[in-house]
Parts: sequence; C-alpha cells; structure tokens
Amino acid sequence: MPGVREIGLLGAALALTGGVACAVCYLMHKTQEEPKKTVKEDERKQEQVRKATRTKNALKPPIISEPRSAGTQVLVLGLDGAGKTSLLHCFTTGSLEQDTSPTQGFNAVSINKEELQIEFLEIGGSEKVRDYWLMYLCKARVMVYVVDSTDVDRFPLAKRHLHQLLSSDPCLPLVLLANKQDMPGARGITDLYEALDLGNVGDGHRLSVIGTQVKKGKSAANTGVQDARDLIIEMMSDN
Repeated sequence: MPGVREIGLLGAALALTGGVACAVCYLMHKTQEEPKKTVKEDERKQEQVRKATRTKNALKPPIISEPRSAGTQVLVLGLDGAGKTSLLHCFTTGSLEQDTSPTQGFNAVSINKEELQIEFLEIGGSEKVRDYWLMYLCKARVMVYVVDSTDVDRFPLAKRHLHQLLSSDPCLPLVLLANKQDMPGARGITDLYEALDLGNVGDGHRLSVIGTQVKKGKSAANTGVQDARDLIIEMMSDN
C-alpha cells in the first residue's frame, strides 16, 4: 500500500517541520524577552546601589549648619592632660580642694544660676575617646576647648581636632581656655591663638580666649577661672 506509506512519511515530515517551527518560535520569543529581563536586572542592581549608598551616608556624622535654639549643655573638650576635670570642678564649687583623676569617659555636672540651669558634659581626651566628640556636638550650645599651654609638642594635634569640630558646626560658640598659665614654659594667649590658627575658624563663631590656672585652695588663686565661668553663663543666657 504505497499510498499509506506516503501518507505516513508526509505526516512525519509535517510533524518534524512543526517541531522545528515551534523551536524557532520559542527562540524568537526568548530573544524578545531577554532585553526586558536585562532591564529589570539593571534596575534591581541600581536600587541595591542606592540603598547601600543611603546606608553609608547615614553612618557619616551630620554636618550642622544652623544654630540650635534649644538645649542647655556646655560641651567641655580637649586633649588628655589639659586640665578639663580640674577646671570643671572649679566651675561648680569655686575652688579645688583635692587632686582630680583624669576622665576616662564622661563626666557630667550642672550649676544653677538664678533661673538658668547649665549642664556641663566633659568627654575624655584620650585617643580612643576622641571619636565621641563629634557625636555630642548636636546637644551643645557652647563648646569649651581646654588646651595645656605647656604642651607645645601637641599644639598641632589640638589644632587639628579643634578645627574638625568647628568645621562640623560653623555656628557653635567657642570658649578656648589656655590652661596651666602658672606652669614653666606656658605659652600666652597670643601664642596659642596663632598656634591653633584661630584667625581662620570662620566668622560664624563667637570666639573667646581666656588664660586659666587651677591650684588647690582659695578660688582667688585660680586666675581666669571665674572669668571663664561668668562668660559661659553669659553666653548661655544670651544664646
């Protein structure tokens, strides 16, 4: 029956042809969808990059460009050994009756002046603690920066940290205390002003420089400390 055989062969040929046609159609369909898939992949990767960038930026310290109208905190900073704790003790008690230990972390005290309550927050000046300085700028209304006037070799280090703080908050009032003026080799206010390049701190800062010294006993011996205290109270009242 040649007719049946020919029909069978024809059917097989048609089936084969149909299979090839389906394969061609499938490949064409995949080729058309591939750009869409690639576009979606690119969009997904770009979104991941944007999220990673936002997360990275969120970890950076904020740059404060406006003065704060709330808060009563005075931030007391300076390198280790500058005499911050002794000065703070004199601010609150009026004298220094005993030796003070260096602050390793944080030291908080407050004073009351009429209806004004002022909170002083001292942060230690050792290398491992300095990283916290910038984190507390946002709570400060006034910054007190204490420098050991005899520690000439570390003036550049004190300058670098001070300018980093001031550049992070261009409007923060600054009281710089040139401490240990009674010690041999102490640099005066003018020398310290130049060494710390205070002429380039920017016009937005209210800047005051006072020479101080702290001794045990009567407050009269603590030259400049009372002036610094009165100035801080005045600045907190006006600010």
